[in-house]
Amino acid sequence: MSIGTRIYTWLNGREIGRDGSGNVYFEHKRPDSAGKHRRWVMFAGAVDPTAVPPEWHCWLHYTTDAALPVAHRAWQKPQVANATGTAARYHPAGPAPQSAGGYEAWTPGS
Repeated sequence: MSIGTRIYTWLNGREIGRDGSGNVYFEHKRPDSAGKHRRWVMFAGAVDPTAVPPEWHCWLHYTTDAALPVAHRAWQKPQVANATGTAARYHPAGPAPQSAGGYEAWTPGS
């Protein structure tokens, strides 16, 4: 986070809670003209919106007034950030599919 965001949060923010990843959630101390309190998150590590768990995502987007209770079932996997574009991305098992011999690409007008 930038120093400006930290100062703004220190002056205007009220801490609401934290998630298991260490992200801290804030709400503006005073409501805006529509009567809503602005909400934001200070990420523990790199800024990655996919690292926000569903219970806090609902709160950030004004779906609920409080973070949803976390009642994980034994079969549920923990929340993980989207790894697309990183070395940890999904790779299906097995070799990469090869194109069949004799394939000829289509070109317009042929």
